[in-house]
Amino acid sequence: MDNAVELTWLHNTEPDLAGYNVWVSDGYDGDYHLLGSTDRNLFVDHGATNGVRSYYGVTAYDFEGNESDISRDVVYATRRPEGYGIQLDNYRTFPSTAGYDFSTYSVGNYEDQYTDVFFEVYNGYAYLNVWTDTDIQDMGYTQSLYEISTAPSSGWSPSKSVEAIVGHTYVIWTWDDHYAKIRVRELTTSRVTFDWAYQVAPKNPELKRSIPGDGKRTGRVRSTVELK
Repeated sequence: MDNAVELTWLHNTEPDLAGYNVWVSDGYDGDYHLLGSTDRNLFVDHGATNGVRSYYGVTAYDFEGNESDISRDVVYATRRPEGYGIQLDNYRTFPSTAGYDFSTYSVGNYEDQYTDVFFEVYNGYAYLNVWTDTDIQDMGYTQSLYEISTAPSSGWSPSKSVEAIVGHTYVIWTWDDHYAKIRVRELTTSRVTFDWAYQVAPKNPELKRSIPGDGKRTGRVRSTVELK
């Protein structure tokens, strides 16, 4: 679900609660505009833009129209584009389908000037490779793609290559100063299958925020909003 932010917050316990208004701004102390209303403690902003930071607030209102102050305790940027089940072939045998370009979400030739990462099988071992103007790091085994929420500042592979291992997540620092991550799902003697997420804002190390138990959530307001 690209270009969308899902917000959740703690539910009010007042017996006369009628619903919530959700507000958005381009700055924490800026002007907040009404997005919509809901009677649940969940709202999806389908008008968000990938990589553009937005600030959200929530108010609660009762059946008589009384409304609380706005709550702006915790806000997050929009979610990053992602993909699932991407397959790359071994560049030694199928070079035209061995590389991946995160900026266009596309499989291509491993030697293409825009390729960010490419796959190799050599002497029975599988590898994820990058070119000299790009970096890669194995972050180890993860239960899901969402466990890694921020790119590291050091520890990149000096060889520009890492062994591809099922269940491991890898962070890539691309040649054009973006960050991405991939998690290997399957490996064969000729192909790798992985999931990915990409930070569209240059120089921003924030990858998808990790929400325990629900990787699909991308924003959260932690405090309750009290009716007056």
